[in-house]
Amino acid sequence: MPFLKSVWWKRFDFFISIFIYLRFPIQQLTNSKIFFMTPQMRKFLVWGIFFFLLLMILFSGCNSYNSMNSKEKNVTAKWAEVENAYQRRNDLIPNLVAVVKNYADFEKSTLEAVINARANATKITLDPTKLDAESLQKFQQAQGQVSTALGRLLVVAEQYPDLKANQNYMDLQTQLEGTENRITTARKYFIDAVQEYNTEISSFPDKLWSGTFGFKEHATFQMKEGADVPPDVNSLFKK
Repeated sequence: MPFLKSVWWKRFDFFISIFIYLRFPIQQLTNSKIFFMTPQMRKFLVWGIFFFLLLMILFSGCNSYNSMNSKEKNVTAKWAEVENAYQRRNDLIPNLVAVVKNYADFEKSTLEAVINARANATKITLDPTKLDAESLQKFQQAQGQVSTALGRLLVVAEQYPDLKANQNYMDLQTQLEGTENRITTARKYFIDAVQEYNTEISSFPDKLWSGTFGFKEHATFQMKEGADVPPDVNSLFKK
């Protein structure tokens, strides 16, 4: 066909050959009438392609690092929100205990269980950059003990009409409900952030760079069915 023999097609085929190194050997290229290549030019071409590939690799590495680092920072930020939500609940407990204590016949063992559970939970602090499954499980267990103790206290409080009518108690109960909503929301956002981060570092081509830059998978909470629904504090802790 005339088109295949045209000068423009030959020039197009020539450039294709340079990039893929398959159509023509270098010697044939240098002897071509389309383009004469001296040894110096051939050396420059080889080094040019080498540096081009090197720059592409460096660009890929920098882009992967920035993306993985950004998502890890997001995990850290979301974990801080989880800790703040739990800390808010811990801060409300002493006020709740102080109100309940005014009722002399209130179960002492119930109050002690809440106080002890809170004390144990506040002892556990986690490094957001080193969230492994074991440490996260301990954190969950400690916070679960707080939830159980609070639940028992709220159930017992139902037996005291005067306590239920106390304005301070009602305000604290409302604040606890709001705090439980915050905890649920913060946990969900943290789970989503960890999932996004873990997916990125295990996907190609970021997987090639994650080990080089020291990015490792983070553990996360196990989302329970219905965990994304705001809880009712009066029923959340009942057994």
